[in-house]
Amino acid sequence: MKLSVVIPVYNEAATIAELISRVHAVDVPKQIIVVDDGSTDGTRDVLEGLKGRYENVRVLLQPRNRGKGAALRLGFQDANGDYVLVQDADLEYDPAEYPVLLKPLIEGKADVVYGSRFLTTKQHRVLFFWHSVGNRLLTLISNMFTNLNLSDMETGFKVFRREVIQSITLEQNRFGFEPEVTVKIARMKLRIYEVGISYYGRTYEEGKKIGWKDGVKALWCIVKYSIKTRRFVYKPSQETSSQSATSEVLDRV
Repeated sequence: MKLSVVIPVYNEAATIAELISRVHAVDVPKQIIVVDDGSTDGTRDVLEGLKGRYENVRVLLQPRNRGKGAALRLGFQDANGDYVLVQDADLEYDPAEYPVLLKPLIEGKADVVYGSRFLTTKQHRVLFFWHSVGNRLLTLISNMFTNLNLSDMETGFKVFRREVIQSITLEQNRFGFEPEVTVKIARMKLRIYEVGISYYGRTYEEGKKIGWKDGVKALWCIVKYSIKTRRFVYKPSQETSSQSATSEVLDRV
């Protein structure tokens, strides 16, 4: 079993080195793909400084800032593991919990696993009330359109069988990735599981980027892709091969 960890990064100079260290420390065979999305705060200098330290880390550089969704698309193309996991670079999600996320996949029960910040008794930093309300509302509306019973559609901790995520045509460049991919996997009739995770949220002063406009866009994406995406049953035998990345590539970090 091999895991591909895709890390979209934008202006995370303060956390990216620590995050890569934590991901690397997880005792799972893995490929680590860092996609820098046009950072301007010194993140690329930090990544350059890590060059040669880790043999299983690959860094892709977007020529300009395009958004989380665009960075993930590039990383997914480069993934070659059995499973592909989305890991934010801001330390809000703990890499030590990878085994919890992977268990339903390894046991052959799931095709996709969501790490829920709400379906858990684990550590959870107390922060923004209206963010919590917004997340739950978007999840409720998403569930109404997809007929799923997720508790946390907007979670940034998702893991997929590689052939599943590489078979999906993704369009959203920013945070619309979350509702778009949720609608599309629902249409594929996949086995979707949730597991409880800890969450170490941060404030806007600490670098949090998502805002209310992204919430409005998420609502639009739920409606758009629910109408646009046709329903079909996924066939595991039809595996999609990885495409070669087109952005500039740094050598192994």
